[in-house]
Amino acid sequence: MTVTESAPGACATGAHAAHEGILRRQSARESAARTYARALPIVPVRARGLTIEGADGRRYLDCLSGAGTLALGHNHPVVLEAIRKVLDSGAPLHALDLATPVKDAFVTELFRTLPPGLAGHARVQFCGPAGTDAVEAAFKLVRAATGRTGIVAFAGAYHGMTAGALAASGHAPEVRVAHLPYPQDYRCPFGVGGARGAELAARWTESVLDDPKSGVPLPAGMILEPVQGEGGVIPAPDDWMLRMRRITADRSVPLIADEIQTGVGRTGAFWAVEHSGVTPDVMVLSKAIGGSLPLAVVVYRDEFDVWEPGAHAGTFRGNQLAMAAGTATLAHVRQNRLAERAATVGSRMLAHLRELAGAYSFVGEVRGRGLMIGMELVAPEGEPAQESGWGSAAAGADDATEVWNEAGAVVVPERGRGRRREPGPAAPELAAAVQRECLRRGLIVELGGRHAGVVRLLPPLTISDEQATAVLDRLADAVDAVDRALWSRTDRDGPRPRPSRRRRRPAGRAEGTG
Repeated sequence: MTVTESAPGACATGAHAAHEGILRRQSARESAARTYARALPIVPVRARGLTIEGADGRRYLDCLSGAGTLALGHNHPVVLEAIRKVLDSGAPLHALDLATPVKDAFVTELFRTLPPGLAGHARVQFCGPAGTDAVEAAFKLVRAATGRTGIVAFAGAYHGMTAGALAASGHAPEVRVAHLPYPQDYRCPFGVGGARGAELAARWTESVLDDPKSGVPLPAGMILEPVQGEGGVIPAPDDWMLRMRRITADRSVPLIADEIQTGVGRTGAFWAVEHSGVTPDVMVLSKAIGGSLPLAVVVYRDEFDVWEPGAHAGTFRGNQLAMAAGTATLAHVRQNRLAERAATVGSRMLAHLRELAGAYSFVGEVRGRGLMIGMELVAPEGEPAQESGWGSAAAGADDATEVWNEAGAVVVPERGRGRRREPGPAAPELAAAVQRECLRRGLIVELGGRHAGVVRLLPPLTISDEQATAVLDRLADAVDAVDRALWSRTDRDGPRPRPSRRRRRPAGRAEGTG
């Protein structure tokens, strides 16, 4: 199927009934804590690369990628071949922490990719299968190595769902974790943004660590994300990253880099810390390193290897299929320079999406690094935040509102709002509406950010130029559909200033339909 090919308009009755039945049974039997299934009522039955096919016959372009797990997309041939080789070899699938040829190959390839300052004298600890297990192990490691107990983390962080990891994410105050400001431009905690905002954040960190009356004893470690993912796709400034490295090194505080979502080429470098030239003391890794299967590790400087045997263990830390799939993924990304590819394609996608921020006042900011992209939505000018009913009238709205010049470019009317100078109130309802409109068009996107107001894209590193264009078109169509609904509602409610302006998709781009 080409990426511009639409899915069948009507499914066979039997397939549709099976699809609906599975969704009903899931709703009746699964936990109320389920998340993705609520916003994405699909039943995947086949997948390859960027494409998922549902039980009802519809096809989708998947820019969620297992929350960033699928660096090579679904069922990549090199991953499937690696798994088949293990299955056909008769090797044990579960080996606890015993040495195996499969594990040896994985560790060798992993060390080959590590930042140069770490690769030559590193140790690796295999944890439970999830990233949160790696975070917990890293905390135990630095506490054992330093004899201290506290952890320093940053506002907006997400490090997992267990007690210590949740504490670092701001959700478990009974565990001693101090939270410091994370620099960002759009919603700078100091109201200035840019280099000045990053400098103030760094000074705050130094003050807290050096002030004996700050209430924050010298910590066992500092954990940070080079790009906050769940926090709204916020890349850390490189200078700030270097400053955090100096601050921690000068105070003998181990620096823990959470590369669970940013690693394996996602941000345009194999590891996101490489953008700033920072070498952390500890790295927590999961998601893409397992090639779509559960795997998590902690990599750290050998000087911190002070654990006694059994100090940290876990039953499911010897998954041979995950290690084989991970080896194949790491090698494929490295050998085919897919990190560089992510930087190139991501830069082009960001440039196109930033046009939306100039065209629609409810698109507050587009940001990201590589193929880790976020679009923050805000209340349109003159509209309250979190008002219900977004998108209800999108289907039948009039769209004959563009003005064109002789060169075929959109001319902005004087009343056009364009992008805000100051961030507006978060608009989670608008973000949810864009996500729904994307799904109608056959595009799967994720939401995140402080108020779930950021539309997130995490496409596989193997995305083609044609597929990237289709993703951009479908997302632009979804944004425009939500804008038409806002415009239509404004017209119904009376002669108020229209909240946004619309523009026609330039000729020659793919028609993204689902």
